[in-house]
Amino acid sequence: MKIYRFPTEQELPQLLKRPVRDASQLNATVASVLADIKAQGDVAVRMYEEKFDHVRLQNLAVTEAEMQEAEQLVSNELKQAMQQAHRNIEKFHASQKFQSEHIRVTDGVECWQQSVPIQKVGLYIPGGTAPLFSTVLMLATPAKIAGCEEIVLCTPPAKDGKVNPAILVAACIAGVNRIFKIGGVQAIGAMAYGTESVPKVYKIFGPGNQFVMCAKQQVSLHDVAIDMPAGPSEVEVLADDTSNPAFVAADLLSQAEHGVDSQVLLVTKSEQIIEKVQREVERQLALLPRNEIAAQALEHSKILLVRDDEEMMAVTNQYAPEHLIIETQNYMELAQRVVNAGSVFLGSLTPESAGDYASGTNHTLPTNGYAVAYNGVNLDSYNRKITFQHITAEGVRSIGRTVELMAEAEGLDAHKNAMSVRMETIDA
Repeated sequence: MKIYRFPTEQELPQLLKRPVRDASQLNATVASVLADIKAQGDVAVRMYEEKFDHVRLQNLAVTEAEMQEAEQLVSNELKQAMQQAHRNIEKFHASQKFQSEHIRVTDGVECWQQSVPIQKVGLYIPGGTAPLFSTVLMLATPAKIAGCEEIVLCTPPAKDGKVNPAILVAACIAGVNRIFKIGGVQAIGAMAYGTESVPKVYKIFGPGNQFVMCAKQQVSLHDVAIDMPAGPSEVEVLADDTSNPAFVAADLLSQAEHGVDSQVLLVTKSEQIIEKVQREVERQLALLPRNEIAAQALEHSKILLVRDDEEMMAVTNQYAPEHLIIETQNYMELAQRVVNAGSVFLGSLTPESAGDYASGTNHTLPTNGYAVAYNGVNLDSYNRKITFQHITAEGVRSIGRTVELMAEAEGLDAHKNAMSVRMETIDA
């Protein structure tokens, strides 16, 4: 990790900038695959499964027999862990249910909102270097609580044509309706357009590599909603002299092992903690099975030494991290000053991995600085708020003239007339 001491305000934007790829070829490749899926449906899906996932499939849907087989392959201990995580995720997200209230805005005018679930949602679960069965729980659990009628899941199969059994067990626990063995761009296209096998959904959720993210953004322009724009996963850790170097190093590495393009940032007021953390990172890195991936991520990661809390929080809110871990002595004080972040982890005993799996919060979060405007997945992500209003004769008398004047000033005479004819009728 490269160290930058006391960066100036002018230097910060460049230091905090995420790596930028030339996306022209990526966009063209993704657009071509999506066009084939839209035109040819299942035929194209099977073709790209063979090309990209190196598997020839007769049936895209996961069968009941495969679900039963998965149940036998996953240990009882792991099932119990999934069930505990599911209970915590369910409890936290159930607390987010919207309570509608009828508001009397003025005499004779009543307005309210009603929360209505999205009928059909699609979940994408990566299966590349790590089968993310935890993401199944994170995405399907709130969808079920919201009342989505159809929950469709796509995930890439292995070369033997089967889906990782832990993903299938997690899907069963969380209440997924239908599961398909489709990965990458072809999965996004299948859910966005619909094929002979895969139903078209109204909103797509889930993480993925650069091809998946590009596909989600392209289909969101015309065909389907998506949860959020996203990029490589990232973490920022705030530390001081009281921080445990082993904890800080472990938190940095837990993010770095996600992928070679993961972002890791340490911001601290302490020169001493930098040295201690670097030693711990080297020691722990050597013990990790995924150390090559983590090492590559660390090559473009940074340590920033700042002067005080004000600079620490200025850096944080400018960076807008997906995950923010505050391991300083005054973590609760600093937490009150967080403006831009996806999910915040407070104190030395709260690792990011707790939120990734079992604390109950959602781990599907905005990356790449999008936390300045987006929040992570929550119960509202699966609902729409429909507004209602009811106006009586008293209400027409109360706001009718206001509507007429404003519509006339905008030059919209039909708008004015829609109210005028009602005013004339009730006056008569």
